[in-house]
Amino acid sequence: MQLEVERRASRRYEVRLHIHYHVSEKGLPSRSATATTCDMSTGGLSFRSRKSLPVGSHVEMLVAWPAKHRDDPVELQMTGFIVRSGMGRTAVRITFWRFRVDSASESIRATA
Repeated sequence: MQLEVERRASRRYEVRLHIHYHVSEKGLPSRSATATTCDMSTGGLSFRSRKSLPVGSHVEMLVAWPAKHRDDPVELQMTGFIVRSGMGRTAVRITFWRFRVDSASESIRATA
């Protein structure tokens, strides 16, 4: 029996959060949808998607964060590139992320 080697640089955490995403691919109309995350880390994220999304496409995401900042909703704003998509699940390599307070569009910079 062969053991599977973990190749990820960051540990992934199983977490189910609501996400809005916007996918852009050069030369094609962009598309937006909502989904639910499957797991995430500082370097990547996967979410359930009804349709396969184009690998290599740029994606912008807003995740509804479960915590609040002074009673205001917090969102995790991220951008990245789709690395895998199929069988109802899409994986993204994260290139930028920050927390955003919804009420005043105030940003809370996080250090990775």
